[in-house]
Amino acid sequence: GTRLQRLATSWLCHIFLPVMSYLSKISAAAQLVHEDEFRRMLEPGRKKMDKLIGRLPKGQESPFGDFPTDYTRPGDEQKRASALAVMGTASLSTPRTLEPLASARGKTTPRTARLTPREPQSARSTKLSPRSPQATPRGLESSGPPMAGAFKRRNIEPSEFRRFYDRNDLPIQIMHTGTQNRIAWKVDVEKLDYHHYLPIFFDGLREKEEPYRFFAVEGVYNLLEKGGSKILPVVPQLIIPIKKALNTRDGEVMVTTMKVLQTLVLSAEMVGEALVPYYRQILPVLNIFKSATKSTFDQMDYSQRKRMDLGALIDETLEILETHGGEDAFINIKYVVPTYESAVLCGV
Repeated sequence: GTRLQRLATSWLCHIFLPVMSYLSKISAAAQLVHEDEFRRMLEPGRKKMDKLIGRLPKGQESPFGDFPTDYTRPGDEQKRASALAVMGTASLSTPRTLEPLASARGKTTPRTARLTPREPQSARSTKLSPRSPQATPRGLESSGPPMAGAFKRRNIEPSEFRRFYDRNDLPIQIMHTGTQNRIAWKVDVEKLDYHHYLPIFFDGLREKEEPYRFFAVEGVYNLLEKGGSKILPVVPQLIIPIKKALNTRDGEVMVTTMKVLQTLVLSAEMVGEALVPYYRQILPVLNIFKSATKSTFDQMDYSQRKRMDLGALIDETLEILETHGGEDAFINIKYVVPTYESAVLCGV
């Protein structure tokens, strides 16, 4: 009986508890999937609208890729004409078309544009003197310069990760578990060529659609976790993907990128110092959003554990860059982000 108890205790401590702790920890990629499901309840058509206006890249036109460039695609007018020909009726015509309408007696009646109620008033305003305030067009005096659009979201271009994944050139596949999905690597991560695969996965950080985003984010964390000394030589190739992800100025993409940037600095030695020459390419966007902190007043923010506050995450990222960037890190950060105060000199 004592031997069986020892075996059961050993199995519980060495096998069951580590496996349960591994499965219970929600990864960053799985957290993004959960957030998408929550947002879908509040904003059902948000991603569809972003794709229609061009903020998100569109998918392939067929399971085998896009159609050739010389392929003639039927436009909306052709589809509408074919639909009218099939239905044999003009009920689908919109009232905004200024075409002659057919009356009940078979005669065509030309349509006339409707006069708005403001047209007679504008006609009377021409008789006023030029100095009268009513003769000035409404809103012309108060109109200022146009908005600069510094905080406006940029359109996200298709990434190299999407292209490689669609061609099935990445050694990854999905592994479904009880609470979250994980990546099942077809080869050992330690044996991968980091000069080839790590920039590709970093380029996928700006993706916002599944399965591209999940594979990119989860793959980056797996590669950084087991990279070791292979990460430092690849740092110069990661600057452009990080810069593209931050320049989207999308809050969700920026939060994901900064979390990955923190993990990159802490993943291996000398990585923080290797990033110092590239601060002028990475930090300007952080300087714009540094004050973008959520104002909750006297309310409680229950999502602090998710670390989604953009301003607080920027401060945390800058502190990590300064702490692990060597003695030249602070002056380079201060050059790009003038409002930053040192976390090392203040004794934080």
